[in-house]
Amino acid sequence: MTLSTSCGQPSGAAESPVPDELLHRVVDALKKVGAEVGKTVPQVALNWLLQRPTVSSVVIGARDEAQLRRNLGAVGWNLTPAQVAELDTASATTRAYPYWHQQGFLERNPNPV
Repeated sequence: MTLSTSCGQPSGAAESPVPDELLHRVVDALKKVGAEVGKTVPQVALNWLLQRPTVSSVVIGARDEAQLRRNLGAVGWNLTPAQVAELDTASATTRAYPYWHQQGFLERNPNPV
């Protein structure tokens, strides 16, 4: 089986909806922040999501108990505001309408903390 360059999918599989450049930029930022805080990429990603003001919960999946325990390492600590800003910048994309228009309405779309 050969692998394509996008997301390690087998050749012939559907292309990732996320452009490779964006994917690599976000993963690189997650790795950098993970090295700063001594956490894994998944732990940083889950913690980042949990700190979003519009996210009330995150559903995590695990193949086994060990992975579940690693994922649970995403709680009990917080990223710094600078680290959150770094991840937000790395993941920034042009929003589709109506979201780009709604950015001006902070009462409906609060900024991340």
